[in-house]
Amino acid sequence: MPDTPPVTDTYARLAGLPLEVDGYDLEGLERDVSSDFTRLSTLIHLRGRGQDGVGEDVTYDALDHVALQDAGAPHALAGRHTVDSFSALLEGLDLFPAEPVREVSRVYRRWAFESAALDLALRQAGRSLADVLEREPRAVTFVVSLRLGDPPSFEPVRSRLERYPGMRFKLDPTSDWSDELIGRLVDTGSVDSVDFKGFYVGTVVDQPADPDLYQRVVEAFPEAWIEDPALTDETDPLLAPHRDRITWDAPIHSVADITGLPFAPKMVNIKPSRFGTLRELCAAYDHCAAHGMGAYGGGQFELGAGRGHIQYLASLFHPDTPNDVAPTGYHEPHPAAGLPESPLPPALAPTGFRWDG
Repeated sequence: MPDTPPVTDTYARLAGLPLEVDGYDLEGLERDVSSDFTRLSTLIHLRGRGQDGVGEDVTYDALDHVALQDAGAPHALAGRHTVDSFSALLEGLDLFPAEPVREVSRVYRRWAFESAALDLALRQAGRSLADVLEREPRAVTFVVSLRLGDPPSFEPVRSRLERYPGMRFKLDPTSDWSDELIGRLVDTGSVDSVDFKGFYVGTVVDQPADPDLYQRVVEAFPEAWIEDPALTDETDPLLAPHRDRITWDAPIHSVADITGLPFAPKMVNIKPSRFGTLRELCAAYDHCAAHGMGAYGGGQFELGAGRGHIQYLASLFHPDTPNDVAPTGYHEPHPAAGLPESPLPPALAPTGFRWDG
């Protein structure tokens, strides 16, 4: 985990919440999603005083979920804690029964336990997160994150707009996008952001720095946010005029990562699961507020409670930005009719860290 950040105003409101844990259980989830893979995740159910606090482990590798679920619940988490002391307890535990496929998965799993603890503490206190933070929930605008297949096709966008004409997109450009495809996407007027995936290596979504692709896309979508470009000697000069639109996602796990960026952005993607701990996440929210920096939420193909968590946080901290927090049904290869459309009205449960939508 990163160095412990100082207690900030937002975290101070949560840190002292009492928490009583009797034990925990695991629940596996599985679904085929639109990026051509079968998504597994694991729900963490923390139990205490007749209440259940839920978090979701969004680790990407199926082997890590299988190992976790096979191991059951070996850690001694029972006892009386606060949200902060429970986090300190987790710091001393190895939450993986076997070495994770990817080291970043440790951060994702830590968030699952931390968010479950927050949910349980709030439910035991009979309060909601919005109440404790004294923030007014607002309707959440969202985009649908999408890749266009291999080879890329306009069809995934066309079919979704046919069913949901007001849909907004965050698209992943690839080097084999043709000028014709780009033109058809431009004509829809529905693209709010483009994600160049410039920080991924060894994954199914890798997209190496491609100056030709970058130039064609940033010029074709002059209003779109530009997420995670790889800045090289070739790409940096052509992106320099567009720095006001450049935003970051994959490199952001802490405030130190934000301040260490090549230049101060106007907007960053805050994915709670990338931060691991509530303390780190709250520090990031407070840093953005203090420096006039915008934020939007991002998802990790959550299948259960984790999707509600990121919708809840978006509602409180950045409701009007292009949040990649669409309801889970939009992850299906062919989304069904009747899904909630943007903006999502607030759907906060009376107690806990739960989005009831």
